[in-house]
Amino acid sequence: MALASVCALSGRMLGGCSSLAGPVGSGQDAPGYYPPELTGLRGSAPGSFETAHAVRDGRSWNEARDLGEQYDLVVVGAGISGLAAAHFFRAKAGPDSRILVLDNHDDFGGHARRNEFHQDGQLHLLNGGTLMIDSPRPYSAVADGLLRALGVDVEALIRSTQHPQLYESMGLHPGVFFDRETFGSDQLITGRAGTSWVHWLDQAPLSQTARAQILQIEEGRVVDPMPGLSSAEKKLKLSAISFRDFLRDYIKVEPAVLAFYQARTHDEWGVGIDAVSALDCWGFGIKGFQGMNLEPGEISRMGFTAAGYASTGGSYQLSFPDGNATIARLLVRSLIPGACAGGSVEDLMTARFDYGRLDQYSSPVRLRLNSTAVRARHLGAPSTASEVEVTYVRDARAYRVGAAHCVLACYNMMIPYLCPELPPTQKDALHSLVKTPLVYTSVALRSGRALQALGISEVYAPGCYHSNIFLSPPVTIGAYRSPTSADQPTLIRMLRTPCQPGLTEQQQNRAGRAELLATSFETFERNIRDQLRRTLGPGGLDPATDITAITVNRWPHGYAPEYNPLIDPELPPEQRPHVVGRTRFGRIAIANSDSGGGAYTDVAIDQSHRAVADLLDLTAA
Repeated sequence: MALASVCALSGRMLGGCSSLAGPVGSGQDAPGYYPPELTGLRGSAPGSFETAHAVRDGRSWNEARDLGEQYDLVVVGAGISGLAAAHFFRAKAGPDSRILVLDNHDDFGGHARRNEFHQDGQLHLLNGGTLMIDSPRPYSAVADGLLRALGVDVEALIRSTQHPQLYESMGLHPGVFFDRETFGSDQLITGRAGTSWVHWLDQAPLSQTARAQILQIEEGRVVDPMPGLSSAEKKLKLSAISFRDFLRDYIKVEPAVLAFYQARTHDEWGVGIDAVSALDCWGFGIKGFQGMNLEPGEISRMGFTAAGYASTGGSYQLSFPDGNATIARLLVRSLIPGACAGGSVEDLMTARFDYGRLDQYSSPVRLRLNSTAVRARHLGAPSTASEVEVTYVRDARAYRVGAAHCVLACYNMMIPYLCPELPPTQKDALHSLVKTPLVYTSVALRSGRALQALGISEVYAPGCYHSNIFLSPPVTIGAYRSPTSADQPTLIRMLRTPCQPGLTEQQQNRAGRAELLATSFETFERNIRDQLRRTLGPGGLDPATDITAITVNRWPHGYAPEYNPLIDPELPPEQRPHVVGRTRFGRIAIANSDSGGGAYTDVAIDQSHRAVADLLDLTAA
């Protein structure tokens, strides 16, 4: 590949443009601009999605101002996939490559977002999105190589930073909250060390029959409900029924047992057991199948997550205090060194980015926030064009820039609106990639005394507004220290997935997305305070005085969609929608975890590498 051809447009950079860092009024250049500290409604917050919805509804911006800016690469989307695309492009095309990364949000990272809280003079961190380094399959050489290039030695950090036994040593264990609306009374049951399932269930507001059925499932004593079938035949049958149907129709459990397990899949798939296949639940390790003698391994009729775990056992697992926002921050610091001091993963934990340095004229790589792409088109026929024009809207005004190449690392279902010239088959495929809506809520507490008094580190609440409550992961890295005493300020993470049981997964996702966009912060706050009062109140929590901050990370377009055997046709891999949808279109390539069919960080990285390779192979040819 001739690098000169890749960077040929660099010499035309910014002819006649001023040295200002982008259009006036960009926000990120204002003194004190620092989104990680913001609380209230975050994620897809007001101001981040309205322009995209206008594009969807047919609005165009033909009056866009040409900034005269010319780049070797424009990336749409500053999530991990978009930032990784910029990294891989520079690595191949050279450090002098001129790159612009656009994002519609007020912070970079996409779903890998950081929530910062300052209590008693100490920094406390929690993920606002992507939780951890974890995947159903081992990280590829590409994804693992990127982590190592950024200074992340996963195995070494697991040994030096993770403290998985801390909460247990403090007498804290998982619990279940039974709510009165679903189970007849409010009752928190804790799983203190040494507590057997029999003793634990004796405390639950359930009938004797329901307790016995749960005990059978959890202790692996369910009699094979499909006798006479081979393992392969059982797997095919399980792939065609939901886990809810398996429990109801084959195990013959009571309705209360169904209610108990209903939210068991929320944290992984964003929908309940009514919309996930029984086989996928088996592959993920959910109990109830021990007596069926299923052979290890995947079959074609399994989703990405379950198939990966069933065949490989998954990847290494590492939690940073702010989730995978650490990876996004490492990428930005690598691409724009002047934006953040330091040079290690450890010092990054407590480092503060200077957002005013992200979009500077003198920097080869520029990151422009609050900028929603509304159009990406070739100047000429896609097969022969040498330039792509990208239009974006910022502060209600439209601007145009040019590039030799473009990577669309945004929500893939948005791409047909940005590139209406795409072939109809490709547009249909992209439109079908409906993402899973979800909410990650971060709550700062004055102390952890209520959790200590109740002996809980996490709570499963299948009937509540938020189905799960977790203490922040116990991590020590660099100068950052997680709380080690109940007397210290504490962060908890809450998960909500706006499910509509009875509908298909895609129908639930569309309905849930609409619900989240229509829900005010006041509604979220009222439900958060009520749920924590009912759950932690018996331990002494007073929401009025003990909650010091709430950040609701709302993601109407959350997890990337996976193949679901309950509703999706079984197709050869090359015909699946995410594969058809990611086909390179002239000088425009497509990335994001959506294009890999799995909502994982390594998938996002691998897809960015593929997209850049698609473009540079084109240039070499």
